[in-house]
Amino acid sequence: METMLGVIGGSGLYAIDGLEDATWQVVETPWGRPSDQILTGRLNGLRMAFLPRHGRGHVHSPTTVPYRANIDALKRLGVTDIVSASACGSFREDMAPGDFVILDQYIDRTFAREKSFFGAGCVAHVSMAHPTCPRLSAACLSAAIDAGITVHDGGTYLAMEGPQFSTVAESRMYRAWGADLIGMTGMPEAKLAREAEICYASVAMVTDYDSWHPDHGSVDVTQIIAILTGNAQKARSMVERLPELLGPDRAPCPHGCDRALDHALLTAPDQRDPDLIARLEAVAGRVLR
Repeated sequence: METMLGVIGGSGLYAIDGLEDATWQVVETPWGRPSDQILTGRLNGLRMAFLPRHGRGHVHSPTTVPYRANIDALKRLGVTDIVSASACGSFREDMAPGDFVILDQYIDRTFAREKSFFGAGCVAHVSMAHPTCPRLSAACLSAAIDAGITVHDGGTYLAMEGPQFSTVAESRMYRAWGADLIGMTGMPEAKLAREAEICYASVAMVTDYDSWHPDHGSVDVTQIIAILTGNAQKARSMVERLPELLGPDRAPCPHGCDRALDHALLTAPDQRDPDLIARLEAVAGRVLR
């Protein structure tokens, strides 16, 4: 299999420069339209697809991002590995604005989003004990270090619904829970990537200290935008280094991300809903055919 890198850009990251044969493609999915057209091409010889999570012009709120359509569309294009870049707040003094964090855990506090491709008519349960791919995360860490970015290896991301920022009481509570970072888009994206059997790594780009920090006050969007601009350029520098690390030849994932559905389906074949099965063709066709 040939490696195809998918990059989902968060707030401030709406395009990737330097792609050869760059083309914005319309991709139709049975889950609706993705956030935007998808930019495809080659980056330093590696096939790549870039999708701005909020759409160019930032038209989707965290709740209205079409997460299922986004992951389905990337899978349809042949994406084998997804690197998600997202802006976030920090609960830790040492994870400062401008730093990057390679996430390895999540706490999901979202409640108004569709979180699975599966449901009545085809039930499936995938493991989320380790929600990111260690192999792909290691590549992101190496690329960030090589790009001169201050980066932290490992972190727990609390996904909140939004779009409002946290109260001080909430911020303090999440810190007490052991969360390192807070954002609004990490879930259900990671869960859906696992269901679609795509290796997934998430790079949190710190913009602020949320509202817990006594010396930084409440979150202010104008301040965040200033940090976003710098973080977006750092993210591009990191992504530019990934093709050399990943290489064009894609071996099976040593952590089983690309085989997550092997033992996940519970609904008996003769009881499966044909309409749902048809919608699942791109993300789960390997185990449903």
